[in-house]
Amino acid sequence: MNILIVESRYFPAVADALLDRATLALEKGGARFERFSLPGVLELPAAIAAAARSGRTFEGYVALGCVLGLAATPDTLYRETVRGLVTLGTQGMAIGNGVLLAPDEGAAMALAMNQDAGGDAARAALSLVVLRERLGLLS
Repeated sequence: MNILIVESRYFPAVADALLDRATLALEKGGARFERFSLPGVLELPAAIAAAARSGRTFEGYVALGCVLGLAATPDTLYRETVRGLVTLGTQGMAIGNGVLLAPDEGAAMALAMNQDAGGDAARAALSLVVLRERLGLLS
């Protein structure tokens, strides 16, 4: 199983925590993975869509990133990113969503470390790949 991790590096400490947990979960799941870094979260859905069209074989994707703040702009960034990921998912792509919305970096780190958000996203992608295999959607 080949998985592409696409991560936003805008908040490096949070990105590292998400990535560490995601890669651990993928390794435990027996998946091979590649990683691609982007500056921000809004680019995540476009990068996944481009990877899917590239001709490279990825059975699943893990999107990792963080938006901080609870004002209108952070909320919009988060919602639009998630909407893009959900749209790709409903088109049949196996995507684990590890994009966080938190009031500050401390809260984001708690979600990444204590709640294992990156690991959860990786496990979600793996589960969706298995489902797609069982349904005969992967060759």
